[in-house]
Amino acid sequence: MKLISFLNQGTPSYGIVNGDDVLDLTPILGAQAPDLKTLIAKDLLGAAAEAAKKHPFTLKYGQLTLLPVIPNPGQIFCIGLNYGEHVRETGKEITETPVIFLRLPESQVAHGQDIVRPAESHRLDYEAEIALVIGKPGRRIKEEDAWDHIAGYACYNDGSIRDWQVATSQWTPGKNFYKTGGFGPWMVTSDEIPAGKVMRLQTVLNGQVLQDTTTDKMIHNIPRQIAYISTFIPLSPGDVIVTGTPGGVGNKRTPQIFMKPGDVCEIVVDVIGTLRNGIRDE
Repeated sequence: MKLISFLNQGTPSYGIVNGDDVLDLTPILGAQAPDLKTLIAKDLLGAAAEAAKKHPFTLKYGQLTLLPVIPNPGQIFCIGLNYGEHVRETGKEITETPVIFLRLPESQVAHGQDIVRPAESHRLDYEAEIALVIGKPGRRIKEEDAWDHIAGYACYNDGSIRDWQVATSQWTPGKNFYKTGGFGPWMVTSDEIPAGKVMRLQTVLNGQVLQDTTTDKMIHNIPRQIAYISTFIPLSPGDVIVTGTPGGVGNKRTPQIFMKPGDVCEIVVDVIGTLRNGIRDE
């Protein structure tokens, strides 16, 4: 299934996408699960699939205002320096454990919305990534069990304000400017993507491919990420792990490429879809 969060006449809702048609799940399952995060937490993905067989898809996807896939995540963990080419272009060294930083929900926008370049800096960079959504809670999850804890996958643009990111050894400011990260367009449930499936990940800026890799080139694979993070904090349904970006970021190109107003940035994952955001000034 492809699951989205969206506004229905200004009211937050969620549903299933099938082509250009959408089934609004709030009238059907809203009493049990008022949002997608709760649907996942209450293990109602099966109920959603059954609803899709019985109810008409009455909304049109192209007419909806989307929200970030999980609008209210408890935790957003991001993996830094997780592809060898990106490590090399930054002049860093590969670490034995994953590099972790956090994003805040307010730093995100949905598919179809503009990423916002702040007044404080024009060094707005793209980072193509794959986000996974936790479906089953756990602490100290074993790598061999990690796939069972994933509800699904989405595209992610870890938009970064580079000068603020590197101003100190801590990356938080540059990774959390208001409305700089894209998350969408939907979550593809994990039953549609086999465990360990090699996924192709690209950034396409104004029609030009600037990043292109496959997930088998990760330094710390997805089970390792889940096991490592769940060692120091319990993972809960609706938590998000953003799994790292490949080489080719704009800050390390010659000449440098930064996103500017009027640009269109697409994050493309072959088995998920395309996250598309315009760029505008704040």
